[in-house]
Amino acid sequence: MEFIDVILSRKSVRSFSEEEIPENVLNEMLEAARLSPSSQNRQCWRFIVVQNKETRERLALKSGLIGKVNFFIKDAPVIIVACADPSKSVKLNKQNYYLVDIAIAFQQMMLAAWNHGVGSCWLAAFDEQKVKDILNIPDNIRVVAMSPFGYPKEKASLYDKALKTFAGSKKRLDLNKIIMWEKWGKY
Repeated sequence: MEFIDVILSRKSVRSFSEEEIPENVLNEMLEAARLSPSSQNRQCWRFIVVQNKETRERLALKSGLIGKVNFFIKDAPVIIVACADPSKSVKLNKQNYYLVDIAIAFQQMMLAAWNHGVGSCWLAAFDEQKVKDILNIPDNIRVVAMSPFGYPKEKASLYDKALKTFAGSKKRLDLNKIIMWEKWGKY
Protein backbone atom coordinates (compact mmCIF):
# COMPACT_ATOMS: atom_id res chain seq x y z
CA MET A 1 0.00 0.00 0.00
CA GLU A 2 1.07 3.59 -0.56
CA PHE A 3 1.58 5.33 2.77
CA ILE A 4 -1.26 7.80 2.24
CA ASP A 5 -3.56 4.84 1.52
CA VAL A 6 -2.60 3.32 4.88
CA ILE A 7 -3.59 6.56 6.61
CA LEU A 8 -6.79 7.07 4.60
CA SER A 9 -8.05 3.51 5.06
CA ARG A 10 -7.09 2.85 8.70
CA LYS A 11 -10.03 2.41 11.04
CA SER A 12 -10.66 1.05 14.51
CA VAL A 13 -11.37 -2.68 14.42
CA ARG A 14 -13.43 -4.44 17.09
CA SER A 15 -14.22 -7.74 15.33
CA PHE A 16 -11.27 -10.05 14.79
CA SER A 17 -10.76 -13.28 12.89
CA GLU A 18 -8.89 -16.16 14.51
CA GLU A 19 -5.98 -15.80 12.07
CA GLU A 20 -2.66 -15.41 13.86
CA ILE A 21 -0.35 -12.50 13.11
CA PRO A 22 2.84 -13.81 11.46
CA GLU A 23 5.99 -13.26 13.52
CA ASN A 24 7.62 -11.08 10.84
CA VAL A 25 4.57 -8.77 10.76
CA LEU A 26 4.47 -8.52 14.57
CA ASN A 27 8.20 -7.75 14.62
CA GLU A 28 7.74 -5.03 11.98
CA MET A 29 4.97 -3.46 14.07
CA LEU A 30 7.18 -3.45 17.17
CA GLU A 31 10.13 -2.11 15.20
CA ALA A 32 7.98 0.77 13.92
CA ALA A 33 7.30 1.75 17.55
CA ARG A 34 10.95 1.36 18.52
CA LEU A 35 12.06 3.70 15.74
CA SER A 36 9.56 6.45 16.57
CA PRO A 37 10.76 9.83 17.78
CA SER A 38 10.62 10.67 21.48
CA SER A 39 11.32 13.75 23.55
CA GLN A 40 15.10 14.14 23.81
CA ASN A 41 15.30 10.57 22.45
CA ARG A 42 14.58 9.27 25.96
CA GLN A 43 12.58 6.29 24.63
CA CYS A 44 10.52 5.99 27.80
CA TRP A 45 8.05 3.56 26.24
CA ARG A 46 7.72 -0.11 27.04
CA PHE A 47 5.29 -2.50 25.35
CA ILE A 48 3.85 -5.73 26.70
CA VAL A 49 2.81 -8.17 23.96
CA VAL A 50 0.07 -10.46 25.27
CA GLN A 51 -0.69 -13.56 23.22
CA ASN A 52 -1.78 -15.96 25.96
CA LYS A 53 -5.53 -16.58 25.64
CA GLU A 54 -6.23 -16.63 29.39
CA THR A 55 -4.36 -13.36 29.94
CA ARG A 56 -6.20 -11.72 27.03
CA GLU A 57 -9.50 -12.83 28.58
CA ARG A 58 -8.48 -11.43 31.98
CA LEU A 59 -7.57 -8.09 30.37
CA ALA A 60 -10.88 -8.08 28.50
CA LEU A 61 -13.14 -9.02 31.38
CA LYS A 62 -11.34 -8.04 34.58
CA SER A 63 -9.80 -4.64 33.93
CA GLY A 64 -12.47 -2.81 35.91
CA LEU A 65 -16.03 -1.65 35.41
CA ILE A 66 -15.03 0.90 32.80
CA GLY A 67 -13.09 -1.87 31.04
CA LYS A 68 -16.20 -4.02 30.55
CA VAL A 69 -16.75 -2.25 27.23
CA ASN A 70 -13.52 -3.86 26.05
CA PHE A 71 -14.78 -7.45 26.17
CA PHE A 72 -14.15 -7.76 22.41
CA ILE A 73 -10.36 -7.63 22.84
CA LYS A 74 -10.28 -11.23 24.04
CA ASP A 75 -10.92 -12.35 20.44
CA ALA A 76 -7.82 -10.64 19.03
CA PRO A 77 -4.74 -12.87 18.77
CA VAL A 78 -2.57 -10.14 20.31
CA ILE A 79 -3.10 -7.35 22.81
CA ILE A 80 -0.33 -4.81 23.22
CA VAL A 81 -0.19 -2.72 26.37
CA ALA A 82 1.66 0.58 25.95
CA CYS A 83 3.47 1.64 29.10
CA ALA A 84 5.82 4.45 30.00
CA ASP A 85 8.41 5.16 32.65
CA PRO A 86 7.81 8.84 33.46
CA SER A 87 11.24 9.10 35.11
CA LYS A 88 12.81 8.37 31.72
CA SER A 89 10.83 11.17 30.07
CA VAL A 90 10.84 14.95 30.30
CA LYS A 91 8.38 17.54 31.49
CA LEU A 92 8.30 20.69 29.38
CA ASN A 93 5.78 23.53 29.41
CA LYS A 94 4.12 21.82 32.40
CA GLN A 95 3.37 18.78 30.23
CA ASN A 96 4.49 15.20 30.72
CA TYR A 97 5.93 14.15 27.39
CA TYR A 98 5.77 10.43 28.06
CA LEU A 99 2.13 10.68 26.93
CA VAL A 100 3.20 12.22 23.62
CA ASP A 101 6.02 9.72 23.18
CA ILE A 102 3.66 6.76 23.71
CA ALA A 103 1.09 8.27 21.34
CA ILE A 104 3.65 8.64 18.55
CA ALA A 105 5.10 5.15 19.03
CA PHE A 106 1.72 3.43 19.31
CA GLN A 107 0.37 5.22 16.24
CA GLN A 108 3.42 4.17 14.22
CA MET A 109 2.84 0.60 15.39
CA MET A 110 -0.83 0.77 14.36
CA LEU A 111 -0.01 2.17 10.92
CA ALA A 112 2.64 -0.52 10.36
CA ALA A 113 0.06 -3.13 11.37
CA TRP A 114 -2.60 -1.73 9.05
CA ASN A 115 -0.11 -1.78 6.18
CA HIS A 116 -0.31 -5.59 6.54
CA GLY A 117 -4.09 -5.62 7.02
CA VAL A 118 -3.82 -6.03 10.81
CA GLY A 119 -6.45 -3.99 12.62
CA SER A 120 -6.24 -2.29 16.00
CA CYS A 121 -8.31 -0.15 18.33
CA TRP A 122 -6.77 2.39 20.70
CA LEU A 123 -8.17 1.80 24.20
CA ALA A 124 -8.10 4.05 27.23
CA ALA A 125 -11.19 2.69 29.01
CA PHE A 126 -9.52 0.45 31.57
CA ASP A 127 -8.61 0.45 35.23
CA GLU A 128 -4.86 1.06 35.22
CA GLN A 129 -4.27 -0.65 38.56
CA LYS A 130 -6.13 -3.79 37.52
CA VAL A 131 -4.11 -3.96 34.28
CA LYS A 132 -0.93 -3.54 36.33
CA ASP A 133 -2.01 -6.35 38.65
CA ILE A 134 -2.79 -8.72 35.78
CA LEU A 135 0.54 -8.06 34.04
CA ASN A 136 2.80 -7.53 37.09
CA ILE A 137 3.62 -3.96 36.06
CA PRO A 138 5.62 -2.02 38.69
CA ASP A 139 4.05 0.95 40.48
CA ASN A 140 6.42 3.50 38.89
CA ILE A 141 5.31 2.55 35.36
CA ARG A 142 2.21 4.12 33.79
CA VAL A 143 -0.17 2.17 31.57
CA VAL A 144 -1.10 4.72 28.90
CA ALA A 145 -3.07 2.66 26.38
CA MET A 146 -3.89 -0.82 25.13
CA SER A 147 -4.86 -2.16 21.76
CA PRO A 148 -5.99 -5.49 20.38
CA PHE A 149 -4.30 -6.43 17.11
CA GLY A 150 -5.62 -8.90 14.57
CA TYR A 151 -7.05 -9.40 11.13
CA PRO A 152 -10.58 -7.97 10.84
CA LYS A 153 -13.50 -10.35 10.46
CA GLU A 154 -15.17 -10.23 7.08
CA LYS A 155 -18.36 -9.02 8.73
CA ALA A 156 -18.19 -6.55 11.62
CA SER A 157 -20.01 -7.48 14.81
CA LEU A 158 -23.17 -5.68 15.86
CA TYR A 159 -21.19 -4.19 18.79
CA ASP A 160 -18.55 -2.86 16.38
CA LYS A 161 -21.20 -1.27 14.15
CA ALA A 162 -23.06 0.24 17.11
CA LEU A 163 -19.92 1.72 18.64
CA LYS A 164 -18.81 3.24 15.33
CA THR A 165 -22.23 4.82 14.92
CA PHE A 166 -22.31 6.07 18.52
CA ALA A 167 -18.78 7.49 18.32
CA GLY A 168 -19.31 9.00 14.88
CA SER A 169 -16.08 7.36 13.77
CA LYS A 170 -16.42 8.42 10.13
CA LYS A 171 -16.99 12.10 10.94
CA ARG A 172 -13.93 14.28 10.47
CA LEU A 173 -13.74 18.04 10.64
CA ASP A 174 -12.88 19.78 7.39
CA LEU A 175 -9.35 21.16 7.13
CA ASN A 176 -10.71 24.71 7.11
CA LYS A 177 -12.10 24.06 10.62
CA ILE A 178 -8.80 22.90 12.15
CA ILE A 179 -6.04 24.74 10.27
CA MET A 180 -5.20 28.36 11.00
CA TRP A 181 -2.62 30.32 9.08
CA GLU A 182 0.03 32.45 10.76
CA LYS A 183 -1.89 33.03 14.03
CA TRP A 184 -4.83 31.78 16.09
CA GLY A 185 -8.22 32.51 14.55
CA LYS A 186 -6.98 33.23 11.04
CA TYR A 187 -8.63 30.51 8.93
